[in-house]
Amino acid sequence: MSATQLYTKYTRVWIPDPDEVWKSAEIIKDYKEGDKSLQLKLEDETLYEYPLDLQGHELPFLRNPDILVGQNDLTALSYLHEPAVLHNLKVRFLESNHIYTYCGIVLVAINPYEPLPIYEQDVIYAYSGQNMGDMDPHIFAVAEEAYKQMARDEKNQSIIVSGESGAGKTVSAKYAMRFFATVGGSASDTNIEAKVLASSPIMEAIGNAKTTRNDNSSRFGKYIQIGFDKKYHIIGANMRTYLLEKSRVVFQAEDERNYHIFYQLCASSSLPEFKDLGLTCAEDFFYTSQGGDTSIDGVDDAADFEKTRHAFTLLGVKESHQMTIFRIIAAILHLGNLEIQGERDGEACSVSSEDEHLSSFCSLLGVEHSQMQHWLCHRKLVTTAETLVKSMSLHQVENARNALAKHIYAQLFTWIVQHINVALHSTVRQHSFIGVLDIYGFETFEVNSFEQFCINYANEKLQQQFNSHVFKLEQEEYMKEEISWTLIEFYDNQPCIDLIEAKLGILDLLDEECKVPKGTDQNWAQKLYDRHGASQHFQKPRMSNTSFIILHFADKVEYQSEGFLEKNRDTVYEEQINILKNSKYQMVADLFQEEEAAPAVPVRKGAPRINVRSATPPFKAANKEHRKTVGHQFRNSLRLLMETLNATTPHYVRCIKPNDEKLPFKFDPKRAVQQLRACGVLETIRISAAAFPSRWSYPDFFNRYRVLMNKRDLSKNDKKQICQTLLKDLIKDPDKFQFGRTKIFFRAGQVAYLEKLRADKFRAATIMIQKTVRGWLQRAKYQRLRRAALALQRFARGHLARRLFENLRRTRAAIILQKQYRMVRMRRAFLRVRNATLTIQAFARGMFVRRIYHQMLTEHKAAVLQKHVRGWLARLRLRRLRIEARSAQHLKKLNIGMENKVVQLQRKVDEQNKENKLLNEQLSMLTSAHSSEVEKLKKELQQYQQSQRGDGKQLLSLQEEMEQLRMELERAHGEREVMEDSHGKERDLLRKRISDLEEENALLKREKEELNNSILCQSEDEFAQNTVEENTQMKKELEEERSRYQNLVKEYASLEQRYDNLRDEITIMKHTPGHRRNPSNQSSLESDSNNPSICTSEVGDTEDVIQQVEEIGMEKAAMDMTLFLKLQKRVRELELERKKLQAQLEKKEQESKKSQVVETKAEVASEHEDFAYNSLKRQELESENKKLKNELNELRKAIADHATQNNSCSDVQDSYNLLLNQLKSANEELEVRKEEVLILRSQIMKAAQQKETGKDMVKEKESISHNASWPNSDQYVDREDAIEAYQGMCETNCKTEDWGYLNEDGELGLAYQGLKQVARLLEAQLQEQKREHEEEVEALRNEMDLMQEELEKQQQAFLQSLQLSPEAKVDFGLQQEITRLTNENLDLKELLEKLEKNEKKLKKQLKIYRKKVQDFEAFQAMVPEEWRSREGNMQMAVQRKEKDFQGMLEYCKEDEPRLIRNLITDLKPQAVSATVPCLPAYILYMCIRHADYINDDQKLNSLLTSTINGLKKVLKKHHNDFEMTSFWLANTCRLLHCLKQYSGEECFMTQNTAKQNEHCLQNFDLVEYRHAFSQLSIQIYQQLINVAETILHPMIVSAVLEDESIPGLSSVKPLGYRKYSSNSAEGDNNSYTLDEMIHQLNTFHSIMCDQGLDPEIIQQVFKQLFYMINAVTLNNLLLRKDVCSWNTGMQLRFNISQLEEWLRGKNLQQSGAAKTLEPLIQAAQLLQLKKKTSEDANAICSLCTSLMTQQIVKILNLYTPVNEFEERVTVTFIRNIQKLLQERNDPPQLLLDFKHVFPVQFPYNPSAITLDSIHLPASLKLDFLNKV
Repeated sequence: MSATQLYTKYTRVWIPDPDEVWKSAEIIKDYKEGDKSLQLKLEDETLYEYPLDLQGHELPFLRNPDILVGQNDLTALSYLHEPAVLHNLKVRFLESNHIYTYCGIVLVAINPYEPLPIYEQDVIYAYSGQNMGDMDPHIFAVAEEAYKQMARDEKNQSIIVSGESGAGKTVSAKYAMRFFATVGGSASDTNIEAKVLASSPIMEAIGNAKTTRNDNSSRFGKYIQIGFDKKYHIIGANMRTYLLEKSRVVFQAEDERNYHIFYQLCASSSLPEFKDLGLTCAEDFFYTSQGGDTSIDGVDDAADFEKTRHAFTLLGVKESHQMTIFRIIAAILHLGNLEIQGERDGEACSVSSEDEHLSSFCSLLGVEHSQMQHWLCHRKLVTTAETLVKSMSLHQVENARNALAKHIYAQLFTWIVQHINVALHSTVRQHSFIGVLDIYGFETFEVNSFEQFCINYANEKLQQQFNSHVFKLEQEEYMKEEISWTLIEFYDNQPCIDLIEAKLGILDLLDEECKVPKGTDQNWAQKLYDRHGASQHFQKPRMSNTSFIILHFADKVEYQSEGFLEKNRDTVYEEQINILKNSKYQMVADLFQEEEAAPAVPVRKGAPRINVRSATPPFKAANKEHRKTVGHQFRNSLRLLMETLNATTPHYVRCIKPNDEKLPFKFDPKRAVQQLRACGVLETIRISAAAFPSRWSYPDFFNRYRVLMNKRDLSKNDKKQICQTLLKDLIKDPDKFQFGRTKIFFRAGQVAYLEKLRADKFRAATIMIQKTVRGWLQRAKYQRLRRAALALQRFARGHLARRLFENLRRTRAAIILQKQYRMVRMRRAFLRVRNATLTIQAFARGMFVRRIYHQMLTEHKAAVLQKHVRGWLARLRLRRLRIEARSAQHLKKLNIGMENKVVQLQRKVDEQNKENKLLNEQLSMLTSAHSSEVEKLKKELQQYQQSQRGDGKQLLSLQEEMEQLRMELERAHGEREVMEDSHGKERDLLRKRISDLEEENALLKREKEELNNSILCQSEDEFAQNTVEENTQMKKELEEERSRYQNLVKEYASLEQRYDNLRDEITIMKHTPGHRRNPSNQSSLESDSNNPSICTSEVGDTEDVIQQVEEIGMEKAAMDMTLFLKLQKRVRELELERKKLQAQLEKKEQESKKSQVVETKAEVASEHEDFAYNSLKRQELESENKKLKNELNELRKAIADHATQNNSCSDVQDSYNLLLNQLKSANEELEVRKEEVLILRSQIMKAAQQKETGKDMVKEKESISHNASWPNSDQYVDREDAIEAYQGMCETNCKTEDWGYLNEDGELGLAYQGLKQVARLLEAQLQEQKREHEEEVEALRNEMDLMQEELEKQQQAFLQSLQLSPEAKVDFGLQQEITRLTNENLDLKELLEKLEKNEKKLKKQLKIYRKKVQDFEAFQAMVPEEWRSREGNMQMAVQRKEKDFQGMLEYCKEDEPRLIRNLITDLKPQAVSATVPCLPAYILYMCIRHADYINDDQKLNSLLTSTINGLKKVLKKHHNDFEMTSFWLANTCRLLHCLKQYSGEECFMTQNTAKQNEHCLQNFDLVEYRHAFSQLSIQIYQQLINVAETILHPMIVSAVLEDESIPGLSSVKPLGYRKYSSNSAEGDNNSYTLDEMIHQLNTFHSIMCDQGLDPEIIQQVFKQLFYMINAVTLNNLLLRKDVCSWNTGMQLRFNISQLEEWLRGKNLQQSGAAKTLEPLIQAAQLLQLKKKTSEDANAICSLCTSLMTQQIVKILNLYTPVNEFEERVTVTFIRNIQKLLQERNDPPQLLLDFKHVFPVQFPYNPSAITLDSIHLPASLKLDFLNKV
C-alpha cells in the first residue's frame, strides 16, 4: 500500500510533543505525493500544519484503530512503534488500572504505588496450570510459564527482573518466589518455602535503603536459585549477591537514609536486651542522620525489626549470633560518632581515651581499647630496612574510619548471606532450579560515579543476552511455521562491552592505575582519553578533563573519574583488621579470619550451589601486588552470572517507574519513554516490527474477516484456502504477508489495513440499514401524527358541548341549595337559644335546693366527727400507755441482740489483734535478727581491723561494707516502721469497718481469705470442743439406733422361740397313733393357702415400706418402726390362719381317709420319679438352715460389737443404711426361698405316702438319671452322684430321722435364709466401708499436704507483699486473687464437665434399665400365675425350638480380619450393585448387634475399630476413584443411621416399626462411636468433593466460558495474545464442551443415586460443585480481557441457563446450587447492560448485588468492544460506579475462593428395611457368618 492510501482524511497519526512526548492528531486533508506538510486537527480541535521532510520521507507514525488499543500484548498491535507502545501502556495503566502488559516474551510491570488485591492466594491458584496467554498479564503468569517449562523440558529457568530504583523490582521478585513457594511447596516437613520467603525481610533490612526515588530501594543485586526435586517440590535455595553499595554506610545524600537495619535497631533500643548497646534515636548518630529525616511515612521500624528477628529465628540463626550481629551494627554507629581531634594544623590527630563512643565500639566488638585508639590515628609503613609508624592527618583518619565501617558492614553482609544459604541448603539432590535475578536497572544521574559505571556495565551484558534470546525466538517461530525469512538485523552492543572489559579496556586501565604507587583519578582519565579517544562509544567532554562519556545502548552517560581509584581499591589498613581478628567474640573474629583461609574459592561448573561474595574484596596486606580490585571481582561474578543465565531459559520482567513523585496511578510519559528505551522493550518492538509482528491462526482470521469474503468462497470447506484467496485479492504485495503451516504472518500495518477494509464494509452496510430504517420511522411517525390530530379534534368538540351543559345544570342546583341552607341555619339558631334558656333555669333551681341540703348534711357530719375524734384520742392514750409498759422488755430484747453482736465483733477484733500481735512478733524477730547480724558484722570488722590494720584498702572496703550493712539496717528499721504504720492503719481501718454494718459483706470476704490462710493453725481447744459436741450428739443417735436394733433382735428371738414351739407340736403330731396328714402335707396346704397373702400383703407391704423409707430419707426412716410393727402384725395373722387351717384339716381328715388308698395308688407311679430329687433338695435346705443359724448368731454378735465400738453419727447412719439394704436383700431372698419350700413340701408330702419296699431299684435309678437337675439351682448333678445320694437318703430314713425339722409355717425358716445373705452382705459392705474409709483418710492426708503447700506459698507471698510498696501491694493482692479465682474456676469447670458427662451416661443407662423393666413387667403380665408357680417343674420338660432369624450375624473372633477384608477392603461396588443399597452397612450392624446381644464389649470395640481402620485404608487406596468414594460415603452414612435408629433413644425411634424396635441395642451405648463415624463421614464427603472437583476443574473454563453453544458469536472474536512455544504446543487439545461437562454431572448423579446415598447429601454435593463452577468461571473472567465482551455475556448466560435446566431436570432446584451461580449470572448481565449514563450506573448497582465492588469495577475495566461501532466504558462512568458502591463496605477481595467447602450436614434418615429380611449374597463370601 502506498502512503496516499494510508494517509487519507480521518486517519489518525502521532506527532512529537515536548511535554507528552507524542500527541494524537487527525488528518483533515488527504496526503498527496510531494506535499510539504500535513493538515492535522489536534484532539482539542485546534488546527496544526505538520511540516514534512521531503528528502527523508519521514511521515508521522500512524495510530492503531481503537479496537486494537489496550491489548494485552504490545506485539499484537498492527503499527509497532514508540508512540503506539506508550499509548497502549498509558491506556491500560490509567483507564483500566492494569499494571502488567506483555511485550512478546517480556512482561512490562508499571509500579502503581498503591497496594492492589491481585496477589492473594486465590490469584496464585487461578494462574497455576494456565497457559501464559490465556489469562491477563501477571507476574504469576511468567512464574507459571517458568515452572511449566522446567517440568516439561527438564531445563533450568531464570526470571530476570530489572528496572530503575523504585520501579518495583524487589516486589516483583518477591511475588515470583511466593508463587513458587505456593505451587511447588516442599514435600517434607522442612518448611523450606517459608524459609525462602523469610530471607526477604532480612535482605531488605541489611541491603535496602530509602533513596530519592524509592523508599525501599535495593542497593545490591541478587540472584536466588530455588531448587526442585524430581517431583518439582522445593528442596532448597541459594543466593548470590552483587555490588553492595558500601558507601551508603558512611554517607547519605539529602532526603536519603542508611540501610534499614540501623534505624530498626535504633527504634528498638529501648528493649531490655538492647540496653547494653548504648543506642538512642537515629538522629543522634552521624551515620544515620546525614540525609535529614530519619523516618519514612507509613513505615514502623520497630515492627519491621520484629519481623527481621523472626526471620532470623526461622532461618536458624542462634540468639547469640543475632545479638552479635546487632552488636556489630551498633558498633558501626558508635564508630561514626568518634570525635577526632586535629593536632599540628591537621597533620596529626588523636581520639580521646575517654570518648564514650570509642569505649562502646571497643566493648561491643570485644577489642582492646588502647590498640584501637592508637591505630585509628596511625598507620604502619614497611620498608626494606625498617618499619615506621606514621601519624595520619585528620582527613586520612576520617577516610580510614569510614573505610573500616564499610568493611565491617560488608563482611557482616557476606556472613549473613552465607548463613542464609546454609539455612536454605538441602541434602536432597537437586534436579532442577529456577533462578530469580533482582538486579539494578540502567542508571544515569547528574553525578555518576563508580557504582553507576558497574551497574550500567552489568545492564550492557544483560541487554546483549536479551537481544540474542529475542532474536533466537523469532527465528525459531519462523522455522517452525516453515516460512521464508531473511536475517533480522538488531542492535549489537558488543563494541560497548569490549570498550569496558576487553584487554586494555576501561577496567584494565583502572586496575593498572590502582597498582601505581601514586596513581590518581586524573592520570587514569588521561589514559582513557589517549587509549579510547577514537572509539565510537567513548567521548571526552568539552568542558572537563576528569570526566568521560560512554554511549550505552540506552543513553550516553557522563562519568566523573573522581573517586574511581579509591572505590576500586577499597583500602582498609591491616593494623585495624588485626585488632578485629583478635576480638574476644568468636563471631567477630571469624568475620575477618575467613578471608585468609579462602580468598578465592573456584567454583565448579555445574555445581548445584554457588556462593559468590557480595562484591567484597578479600583483604590483603597493602603491599601485596596480587590483591584483586572491586572491578575485577565484579567482572568475574558477572561472567559467572551470564554463564548461568545462558545455561537456562530466561524470562524477562521489566519494571517501569511511572513518575518520580511516587503518586498512585500517575503516568509521566517522559520518564516512561526513557525507561522503555533503557530496558529494551522498544528494542523488542523493533525486532518484532522488522519481520512479521502480526500473526493470526487460520480459524481466527476466517472468523474475523469473513465479512470481506464472497458467497462463492464461503461455500468451500477448506478455510485455509479461503484465507489465502482473500489475502491475495485484498493485499497485492506478496511481501506484506506469509502463509505458515498454522498461522498467517503480516507485516506491520497490514492488520490495520484489513481492519480499515472491514470497517468500511460495515460502514457501508450500516449506512444502508440506517437509510431504510430512518425512512420507515419517518413514514410511521407521519401516519401516527395524522391519526392523532383527527382524534384530538373529535374529542375537543365533544368536550366543549359537555362542559356547557354541565355549567347550566350546576347553576340551577346552586340556587336550590342556597334556599334550603338558609332555612336550616335560622331554625338551628332558634332552637339553640330556646334550649339554653331551659338549661339555665333548671340548673339555677337545682343549685338553690342543693345548697340547703348540703348545709343540713354538714351539721350532721360535724356531730359524727366529734364523736369519733374523741374516741380516737382516748384509744391513742391507751396505746401509748401499753407501749410504755412494753418498751422495757423490748429494750431488753434489743440489748440482748446487740450484746451478741458486740460479742461477735469483739471476738473479731481480738482475732485481728492476735494476728497483728503475731505480725509484730515476726517483725521483732526480723529486727532482732538484723541487730544480731549487725553485731556479728561489727565483731568481724573489729577482728579484721585487729588482724589487718596495715591494709588500708581492705579496711576501706570493710568500712564501705559496714556502711552498706548499716544502710540495710536503717532500711530494715524503716521497713519495720512502715509495716507497723501500715498495720496500725489496717487495724484502725478494720475497727472502722467492724463498726460499719453496711460493709459487712466485704468484711466477710476478708475473713474468708484469712480463714483459708490460717485453716491449719486453728486452736486445739475449739477443735476439741466441736469434737466433744459432735461425739455427744453421735452417742445419742447411736443409743437410739442401738435401742431400735435390740428391739429387732428381741423380736427375732420371739419368732425363733415360736418356731421351736411349732416344731415340737409337729413332732408330737407325727408320733400320735392313727392316720394323719404328715407335716409336709399340712405345711404345703398352709403354704398354698397363704401364698397369695404372702405375695400380695407381706411382700407388697415390705416393699412399700422400703420404698417409703428411701423416699422419706435416712433421718426420718431411722425413727420409723413401721416396718417391724407390720412384721409383728403379720406373724400374729399367720398364727391365727395356721390355727384355722389346722382345725379345717382335722375336719377333713376323716373324709380323706376313704380316698387315701386310691389316691396313693394313682400317684405312686407319677410321684415316685421326683422323690429322690426332693430328698436331696430337703437335705440341702436342712444344711443351709443350720448354717444360717450359726451365721445369724455371728452376725448378731458382730453388729452388737460394731455398735458399741463406733461412736460417730456417720457410723450409726452407715449401720442403719446397711441394715436397710440387708432387709431389702433378705426380702428378695425370702420370695425365692418361699417358692422353693412350697414346691418341695408338696413333693415330699406325696413321696412320704409311697411304700418304699415295693419299688424296684432300677426304676429309681432311671428316675434319678432323668431328673439330675432341680429348679432354682445353677449347679449340674451327675447321674451316679444322684443315685448314691438317694441310697444314703433311704438309709437315713430307715433310721427314723426326725422329719419335724421342716415343719414350720414359713416365716422363721425364710428369716434364716435371708439372714444368711444378710451376713454375707454385711461382711462385704464392712470390708468396702473399711476400704473407703482408708481411701478417705488418704485423700484427706493428700488434701492436708496440698493445703500445707498452699499455706506456705501464701505465707511466702505475704512476706513478699510486706516488702512491696502500698501500690504494689494492691497490685500483688489483685494478682494473687485473680490467680486463685482462675484456678478455682478451672477446677469447677472441669468438675462440671465430669458431672455433666456422668449425668448423660446415667440418664442413658436409666433409659435402658427402664425399658428392660417395662419389657419384663409386660412379660410377667402375660405369664399366668399357675405357670409361674410351677415354673421349676416345667423347666425340666422344656425342649429347644427352632428360632426365627432375629437380624443378627454371629462370627468367631478369629474371622474378624476376614470379615473386614471381604466386606470392606476387597469389596467392589459392582459386587453388590444388584442387592439392597448399602448392604455392607446393614451386615456390619447385624454383627454389631450380635456382639451387643452377647454382651461382649471387647468384640464390639474390636469390630468397630477394625471397621473404621478398614474404611480409612480403602479410601486412601482409592483416593481418586469417585465411585468407590461415593459407595463408602453411602455405607458409612447408612451405618451411622442404623446406630442411631437402633440405639434405643426415643428421638430416633419415632419412625420405627414394632419389629425394628426389637432390633435395638440392649447393653451398650455407642454414642462415642457414632461421633467417630460422623467424623469419618465428613472426611469421606470432603474426599468425594475433591475427587469430583479434580475431574470437573479442567472442563469448567472451556465448557462454560469458551464453548460456543450459540453459533455465530465467534465471528466477532477480539484479538488475543500471540502465544509462544509452551503455549502453542498445548491448549486446544484440552477443550471441552458444555455437553461433555453436563454428561459428567449426569455420571456423578447416577453413581450417587444408584449407591443409595441420601438425597440431602447429593444436594449438598452438587451445591458444592456448582459453587466451584461459579468461582472458577468468574475468577477466569476477572483475569481475562479477551472474554469481557457483550458476546461472551450472551454466550455465558445461555450456558448458565443450560446448567439451571439440568438442575430442574434432576429435581435439585431445592439444593441451593442454582443460587451459587448468582454472581456468574450477574457478571454475564453486567457484560450485556448499557454502560454510558448515570441511569445505567444505578441499574448496574441495583442489579449486581452478589458481585463485590472490586469485581464490578474489574469487569468494567476489562470490558473490550468487539468492533469499532461499540463504545468503550469511560473512566468517568467507572468512577461513578465506585462512588455509588462505596456504602457497601465489601471486603477487599477480587477473586472467589474456589476451594471453599460448605459445611456438610448429615440429616437422620432411618431405613424402612427390617434386619431379618436382608439376604446375604454368596458373592460376598461371608459363609462364616451364622444367622441368629
